[in-house]
Amino acid sequence: MTAYVYMVRCANGALYTGWTNDLVHRLAMHRRGSGAKYTRAFKAVDLAYFEELPDKRTALQREYALKQLAKKQKEELVRQFPRKSLKIP
Repeated sequence: MTAYVYMVRCANGALYTGWTNDLVHRLAMHRRGSGAKYTRAFKAVDLAYFEELPDKRTALQREYALKQLAKKQKEELVRQFPRKSLKIP
């Protein structure tokens, strides 16, 4: 089953990293304030980055790797991400 790892930009400028098997639904949850505790406290404003992966295990491994990156490295990934590929409402 396809899974996704993603980063959302929060109102405080931070990047929140997570994984899901339904990206559209998960983003809607973050925006409603019913997602992760962090995005409830610091509203998720924008989808900044995502990757489609083959399964949950791979997504969890990639999520862990992304969370280990320094903020500067995460910002570079976001900067290089092709915004035109974002087809998420």
